[in-house]
Amino acid sequence: MDEVTDATFADEVLASPEPVIVEFSAPWCKPCDAIEPHLVAIAEERGVRLVKLDIDESRAVPGRYGVLALPTVMLFAGGEPRATVHGAQPRATYERDFEPWL
Repeated sequence: MDEVTDATFADEVLASPEPVIVEFSAPWCKPCDAIEPHLVAIAEERGVRLVKLDIDESRAVPGRYGVLALPTVMLFAGGEPRATVHGAQPRATYERDFEPWL
Protein backbone atom coordinates (compact mmCIF):
# COMPACT_ATOMS: atom_id res chain seq x y z
CA MET A 1 0.00 0.00 0.00
CA ASP A 2 1.36 3.38 -1.00
CA GLU A 3 1.31 6.37 1.30
CA VAL A 4 0.13 9.78 0.18
CA THR A 5 0.47 13.19 1.82
CA ASP A 6 -1.11 16.59 1.51
CA ALA A 7 1.55 17.37 -1.11
CA THR A 8 0.96 14.25 -3.24
CA PHE A 9 -2.79 13.71 -2.79
CA ALA A 10 -3.93 15.65 -5.86
CA ASP A 11 -1.53 13.87 -8.22
CA GLU A 12 -1.86 10.41 -6.70
CA VAL A 13 -5.60 10.33 -5.98
CA LEU A 14 -7.56 13.13 -7.62
CA ALA A 15 -5.77 12.89 -10.96
CA SER A 16 -5.89 9.10 -11.07
CA PRO A 17 -7.68 7.70 -14.14
CA GLU A 18 -8.83 4.74 -12.04
CA PRO A 19 -10.67 4.58 -8.72
CA VAL A 20 -8.52 4.91 -5.59
CA ILE A 21 -9.39 3.73 -2.09
CA VAL A 22 -7.96 6.07 0.54
CA GLU A 23 -7.54 4.93 4.12
CA PHE A 24 -7.25 7.90 6.46
CA SER A 25 -5.19 6.49 9.29
CA ALA A 26 -2.58 7.08 12.00
CA PRO A 27 0.14 4.86 13.46
CA TRP A 28 -1.66 4.67 16.82
CA CYS A 29 -5.03 3.65 15.30
CA LYS A 30 -5.61 -0.03 16.16
CA PRO A 31 -8.98 -0.24 14.32
CA CYS A 32 -7.14 1.04 11.22
CA ASP A 33 -4.74 -1.90 11.51
CA ALA A 34 -7.70 -4.26 11.89
CA ILE A 35 -9.42 -3.21 8.66
CA GLU A 36 -6.30 -2.99 6.53
CA PRO A 37 -6.32 -6.68 5.46
CA HIS A 38 -9.90 -6.24 4.20
CA LEU A 39 -8.95 -3.18 2.19
CA VAL A 40 -5.84 -4.82 0.75
CA ALA A 41 -7.87 -7.86 -0.33
CA ILE A 42 -10.58 -5.72 -1.94
CA ALA A 43 -8.00 -3.64 -3.80
CA GLU A 44 -6.15 -6.72 -5.05
CA GLU A 45 -9.30 -8.57 -6.09
CA ARG A 46 -10.81 -5.55 -7.85
CA GLY A 47 -7.58 -4.25 -9.35
CA VAL A 48 -7.83 -0.80 -7.79
CA ARG A 49 -5.24 1.26 -6.02
CA LEU A 50 -5.21 1.51 -2.23
CA VAL A 51 -3.35 4.32 -0.48
CA LYS A 52 -2.97 5.44 3.12
CA LEU A 53 -2.86 9.01 4.41
CA ASP A 54 -1.47 9.62 7.91
CA ILE A 55 -3.65 12.30 9.48
CA ASP A 56 -0.95 13.18 12.00
CA GLU A 57 1.47 14.07 9.21
CA SER A 58 -0.99 15.51 6.69
CA ARG A 59 -3.86 17.54 8.07
CA ALA A 60 -5.12 19.60 5.13
CA VAL A 61 -6.64 16.77 3.07
CA PRO A 62 -8.52 15.16 5.98
CA GLY A 63 -9.84 18.60 6.92
CA ARG A 64 -10.98 19.25 3.37
CA TYR A 65 -12.98 16.01 3.30
CA GLY A 66 -14.40 16.22 6.82
CA VAL A 67 -12.47 13.34 8.33
CA LEU A 68 -13.27 13.58 12.04
CA ALA A 69 -12.67 10.01 13.24
CA LEU A 70 -10.54 7.01 12.41
CA PRO A 71 -10.68 4.87 10.52
CA THR A 72 -12.31 6.67 7.65
CA VAL A 73 -12.08 5.07 4.21
CA MET A 74 -13.09 6.92 1.07
CA LEU A 75 -13.27 5.80 -2.52
CA PHE A 76 -12.35 8.47 -5.06
CA ALA A 77 -13.24 8.18 -8.75
CA GLY A 78 -12.97 10.86 -11.39
CA GLY A 79 -11.30 13.18 -8.89
CA GLU A 80 -14.31 13.15 -6.54
CA PRO A 81 -15.14 11.31 -3.33
CA ARG A 82 -17.80 8.77 -4.28
CA ALA A 83 -18.25 6.68 -1.12
CA THR A 84 -17.21 6.95 2.53
CA VAL A 85 -17.18 4.37 5.29
CA HIS A 86 -16.63 5.52 8.89
CA GLY A 87 -15.28 3.30 11.62
CA ALA A 88 -14.05 -0.25 11.53
CA GLN A 89 -16.61 -2.21 9.54
CA PRO A 90 -16.88 -5.75 8.19
CA ARG A 91 -15.41 -6.32 4.76
CA ALA A 92 -18.88 -6.64 3.26
CA THR A 93 -19.65 -3.02 4.17
CA TYR A 94 -16.69 -1.71 2.16
CA GLU A 95 -17.55 -3.97 -0.76
CA ARG A 96 -21.21 -2.91 -0.77
CA ASP A 97 -20.51 0.82 -0.49
CA PHE A 98 -17.69 0.84 -3.05
CA GLU A 99 -19.28 -1.54 -5.57
CA PRO A 100 -20.94 1.12 -7.77
CA TRP A 101 -17.54 2.70 -8.40
CA LEU A 102 -15.32 -0.36 -8.84
